[in-house]
Formats: sequence, structure tokens, C-alpha cells
Amino acid sequence: MRRARAAALSKAAVRGRVISGATTPAANVHARVETGRGLLAGAASADTQPHMSALAGKRGLIVGVANKRSISWAIAQAAAAAGARLALTYPNERLEENVRELAATLKDAVVLPCDVTSDSQIDALAASLDAEFGGLDFCLHGAAFAPKADLDNPVWQASREGFRVALDVSAYSLIGLTRAVVPLMKKSGGGSVLTLTYIGSERVFTNYNLMGIAKAALEASVRYLASELGADNIRVNAISAGPIKTLAAMGIRNFSSIRDVYKERTPLRRNIELDDVADAASFLLSSASRGITGEILMVDAGFHVMGGA
Repeated sequence: MRRARAAALSKAAVRGRVISGATTPAANVHARVETGRGLLAGAASADTQPHMSALAGKRGLIVGVANKRSISWAIAQAAAAAGARLALTYPNERLEENVRELAATLKDAVVLPCDVTSDSQIDALAASLDAEFGGLDFCLHGAAFAPKADLDNPVWQASREGFRVALDVSAYSLIGLTRAVVPLMKKSGGGSVLTLTYIGSERVFTNYNLMGIAKAALEASVRYLASELGADNIRVNAISAGPIKTLAAMGIRNFSSIRDVYKERTPLRRNIELDDVADAASFLLSSASRGITGEILMVDAGFHVMGGA
């Protein structure tokens, strides 16, 4: 009798561990989905607190906030809600007021200037972060740009200068920022670098044009940086999100038609929204993803698995 009871208790304990392990990632990504689902909701609620503190006490840099519709801003909000203290950057005076107003809604956020095409400004940013934080745990690179004329024209008509600018801002800046934050992350025993890309890096999308080439260079940079920095416990990843209505995306002609196509073709039969990307980013920025590097994570409702796209 005692042997049977011990076996039953052992099985129950195993089930408890499995449930806990299975629901932690679910709570990490979409805890709200589990609400009100009986036993599964109960299991998720037990793991909600670890999720909320996944970035507690961490120090992060967010680059690429332009306005409240920016993917970088959505990620900043999610990281701050998970307990991180953040530094946000602005590239020029035109966007400074926007960034400062948004940063004011976060607890103890720091706002600093940084034009990612300037090595001196990147170096000054790193010095300011060192003085303010004394180290860094994660960095989000959300910078991308191409001159409108070169973005609107077919690739074969791209100017030499337009190509240079697009690759500099959208791809090389990841390398420049990473080089600057590596010493800060080493002080913290490692860190996570995350950037944002799009499937136009590997497939042709009408009107994505020169930006597709820039994103391809960005993704190659992710892989090489991940290989080179892994020994320092610094991980480098990217999120490839579905089309979202950001300021940058609206600069692409017929952008709304791209979202219409996604909604029809994705396995989930919906478009991706800002919080989908923000939740995935919080995972990649935290130690929960400590075994993941060099990854291009597709957050696109499954669009990338479908044929005929």
C-alpha cells in the first residue's frame, strides 16, 4: 500500500514539473491567453511572478524609438514592465521631444543622444551608459533607414550614395553599437543584443527594394557577431516580424496591401501586432533565452512557412 502511494506521489511530482516547465514559456510570451482556462490558467498563474521579474534589476539600451507606434517603443514598455531600467536614444533634435515624452512614462529611464552613423556619438553613448549604469545587460538595435528616392525606385536604379546610407544605418550600425556595448556587457558577465529585421531579406517583396538588401546584410551580421561574441557570454539575435503599422513601414508604397495578404495567408489568419513582437523580444533579452544565439526568430503568425508567398 505504501509502495503504491509513493509511486502515485512520484508521478504527481513529475507531472507538476512538466506542467511548470511547459507553462513558463507560455506565460512568458502570452500569459493573458491562459487567463480563465481552468487548470492551465492555474498553472500559468503560478509562473507569472518569475516572468514579471525576468528582467528585474537589468539595465538595457533601446535604440530606434521614434514615436508611440515604434516597435522599439513597444519593446521598451515590455522590458520596463518586466523590471528593467532603460536608456533610450534619439538620433536628432527633431525626435528628441518625442523620445523624452515617452521615456517620462517609464521609471528612472535615461534619455541620451545617438546618431548611429557617428562613431563619436556611439562612443559618447557608451561612456554615458557606463557612468549611469556601470554595465549593461541588453541592447535593442531598432535603427533602419534608406533615402526615400532610393527606397521607392527599383534596386537597379539605386544610387551609390543611397545604397551606402541604407547599409550604414540599417546594418553597419548594429556592428558599431555592439562594439561599443561589449565592454559594458562583459562587466555584467554577458548580455543580449537584439535587432529587428523582415523576411524581405530573403524573399522579394514589391516596393521593399533596397531595404531588403540592407536587412540581408543585417542578418548576416547577426550570425557573425553571435559566433565571435559567444565566448564572452554575449548573445546576438534578431526578430523578423510581420508587417506592422510603424512610421518606417508606412513609407513603403502599398504597405496596407501587404498586411491584407498576410491576414489571408498566415496559419493564424491574423496580422502581427506590436505586443506580439514585444513579448518575443522580452524573452530574447532575458536569461530565459540563455541558450539561443545567432537566431532569426520569425514572429509573423507563421507566414514564413507558407508556399506561394
